[in-house]
Amino acid sequence: MHRKLMAIVAVAILATLLGPPLAAQAEFTGTTAGGAHYKIAVPDGWASGDGLVIWNHGFSLSPIGPVDDLGPLAELQLAQGFAVAASSYRQTGWALFKSSKDLRALVSAFKGHAGAPGPIILTGASLGGAVTVAALEQAKIADVVAAYTFCGAVAGSRNWDGAFDIRLLYDAVCRDVPDAAIAGGRTGLEKSSALGPSDVASSVNACTGVDLPKRRRSKEQKENLARLLALTGLPEGFLQTDMWYVTFGMSNLFYDRGKLRGKQALGNENVDYGDAAVDASIERVKARKGPARRLARNFTPKGKIGDVKIVNLHTDKDGLVIVENQSEYASVVPAENLTVAVAVEKQPSHCGFSVAEVAAGWDATTNWAAGGAQPTVAEMQATCEALAGIFGGPCRFDPDFVIPDMDGRVRPR
Repeated sequence: MHRKLMAIVAVAILATLLGPPLAAQAEFTGTTAGGAHYKIAVPDGWASGDGLVIWNHGFSLSPIGPVDDLGPLAELQLAQGFAVAASSYRQTGWALFKSSKDLRALVSAFKGHAGAPGPIILTGASLGGAVTVAALEQAKIADVVAAYTFCGAVAGSRNWDGAFDIRLLYDAVCRDVPDAAIAGGRTGLEKSSALGPSDVASSVNACTGVDLPKRRRSKEQKENLARLLALTGLPEGFLQTDMWYVTFGMSNLFYDRGKLRGKQALGNENVDYGDAAVDASIERVKARKGPARRLARNFTPKGKIGDVKIVNLHTDKDGLVIVENQSEYASVVPAENLTVAVAVEKQPSHCGFSVAEVAAGWDATTNWAAGGAQPTVAEMQATCEALAGIFGGPCRFDPDFVIPDMDGRVRPR
């Protein structure tokens, strides 16, 4: 058991005996000039040159407000001597248009409150994974030595091609079903729309019966549901979640003047959906080059990460941020800079990791950043098993898991 893991075990035992918080700390909050809120926690004894962890939160359409979340490992990180900081971002939804500027402002605020940090580790989940990998290439923050993401949208803006397909495939399958229509289509809802999440859920249920017990679904609903799931690759339990995302999240992306400014960045002009009837009936949309480039810049990874060490976790059946994000990211990032561990689940989840799995990923990240060897998935599984008795398992990292190619789920444009 290497020193980093021994430290995690010692901290975990103290947590069990004493309960949090484990370390006295100073906290600072504020708002940057760009309008993002931030929260900073600094443990006693921290001095300029010590480590800083930045936590990047996931997708939210809630109004921008004060930060209350420093990530799932904040207490452990503080007990290990790291300061921890997080930004609200200045944008809701797909915040990648300004998130790197927000993280630069966060580091600047940190320096003003606590002093200049030494090594910085960027962390994030879901959308926060995309924010993290974008910051590696765009934020120009000094002394970033490592990054750690889980269930991250690390393929970046290509995820919107998948969302766009889901939205138009729904219309192709459900357009003739009474009460199934959802306004907005290829652009999402206009800001003036009064349609709410319950309305979307009701429409999806009218078409597919997905919220009904199977015995109460009509023959047509069963056929529509089976066809839609086959076309999208979604787990049944994620259909309503994804339809919320592709309706309200796409509307925010499309109409926000800080993002696409009402311009058509997404298209499916020549996409083959593998279903002759769908290919003949689905709405065909041509993306405009300028807006498409703007979306790609904000953000599609290019792999220009320097010597940063990256550990990514994903679950194999994620129905919101698909595991194929990891194969897409691995195609542009040098193998010697990236370790990806996939947890094989019994039931689909989004970010459904055990505490021991997340702690094992953190141990791998910090050990590698401190000069250790690049971690393997088998080593991370062993670390997880060593921590499971304290943090709680299960431990499901499969060293032999082959991550499918993104083209198999998000049809190439």
